Amino acid sequence: VGDEGGFAPSVQDNNEALDVLMEAIEKSGHKDKVVIGTDVAASEFYNGETKKYDLDFKNPAGSPEDMKKDADAMIAYYKNWLDKYPLASIEDPFDQDDWEAYSKFQAAVGDRTQIVGDDLLVTNPKRVTKALEVKACNALLLKVNQIGSISEAIEAAEMAQFAGWGVMVSH
Repeated sequence: VGDEGGFAPSVQDNNEALDVLMEAIEKSGHKDKVVIGTDVAASEFYNGETKKYDLDFKNPAGSPEDMKKDADAMIAYYKNWLDKYPLASIEDPFDQDDWEAYSKFQAAVGDRTQIVGDDLLVTNPKRVTKALEVKACNALLLKVNQIGSISEAIEAAEMAQFAGWGVMVSH
């Protein structure tokens, strides 16, 4: 369920989208066979000035204040998802430079779900090193064309694998 060319039904919020997805999984008879992965792409709705994530950022009338969440509120929001839905993977749950939020989230739930760094890591060995140091995530989205050289992409992948992280290959 998404807005990047995937199935995008008309829903009012993220929870409704996950509910629709769960209903489809259940009706298809695959409830016990399917887990979900999501690319939150939180950098797209993060306001660096207020340090808040605007969950209603597409609203042409503007967002009510209760839809603007700080990192701790987002962690609670995602924890609720993990309790309610079979989420196996959450990609880019925070802004690409919100290292503190990633580290808090990884400490809180990294033992029960994959936390994927795409915008956070950009297949960059220097950013992977920092993520390892601050324990920011537990998986790398590997994009060979993102970093600029095959040798850097291989280095990033090997670093992640050596650390025991998951590595997902993308385009």
